[in-house]
Amino acid sequence: MKDLSKRVAIVTGSSCGVGAATAVALAAQGCNVVINYNANAAGAAEVATRCQELGVQTLVLQGDVASDADCRAMAQAAMDQWGQIDVLVNNAGTTKFVDHSDLEGLSADDFQHIYGVNVVGCYQMTRAVNPSMQAQEEGGAVVNVASIAGVSGIGSCVAYAASKGAMITMTLSLARALAPKLRVNAVCPGFIEGDWLRQGLGDERYEAMRDLNRKAAPLGVTATADTVADAILHFVSGPQIVTGETLMVDGGRHLSMAVLSRR
Repeated sequence: MKDLSKRVAIVTGSSCGVGAATAVALAAQGCNVVINYNANAAGAAEVATRCQELGVQTLVLQGDVASDADCRAMAQAAMDQWGQIDVLVNNAGTTKFVDHSDLEGLSADDFQHIYGVNVVGCYQMTRAVNPSMQAQEEGGAVVNVASIAGVSGIGSCVAYAASKGAMITMTLSLARALAPKLRVNAVCPGFIEGDWLRQGLGDERYEAMRDLNRKAAPLGVTATADTVADAILHFVSGPQIVTGETLMVDGGRHLSMAVLSRR
C-alpha cells in the first residue's frame, strides 16, 4: 500500500455523498484534502471538520468544474498551500432525471450542462493538476468517478449515460497520454444508496429500484458512498502498476445485465 501521509488530494464535489466519503477516507490515511463544493457550503464545512479531526489539513474551495478558471484556481490553491498535488478524484457530477424513452425530456442545453460538468469538468481538472503532478518525482494518481450507466446505457437519463461513457473513454486516453507520471483509472458504481438518488427518484421509486438492484446483484448488495470510496482508495494507494482500468462497484449487478443481453 502506498503511504498517503502528508500527501495532497483534491476531491471535486466532496460536500456530500461519495465525494465526502472519499475525502474522509483519504484523511484517515493521513492525506491533506481540498474539499470542493459548488453550492453546499455547509456540507463542505462539515466534511472539513471530519477530516481535520483525523489530524490532517484541509482547504474548502467553492468552484464549478465546468469553469476552467475555477479548475485552475483549485489546483493553484493546493500548490500555494502545500506545494504539491498527489491525488485528484474527479467526483463532481450532475444529471437530470428523465426516462430514456422520453426523447423530448432532454434539450441540447441539458446535454451541454451534463457534459460540461461530467466530461469537460473532469478533463479540465486533470489538465489543471497535470503540470504539478508531472513535475513530481512520483507523479500522481487520478481517479474518475464514472458509472455503470456508461457501460450499460442505463441510469437517470440518456445524457447522463452518454456522459459517463465518454468519461470512461477519456480515462483510457488520458492514462495513455499522461503516463508514466500519472496513473488514470475509473470506478463505475451501480445504484448508490443515499440522498442523491432518493431525491431524484422519490422515496417510493428509490426503494423499489434499490430492492431490484439488490436482488439482481450476485452479492445481494448495492453500493454505498463508503464502498465506492474504498474502491477509489484502492486505485490511489493500491498497486502502483495499474492504469487505464475501469472497476465496477455494483455487487456484480453488471453480470446479470450481461446474461439478460444474451437472451
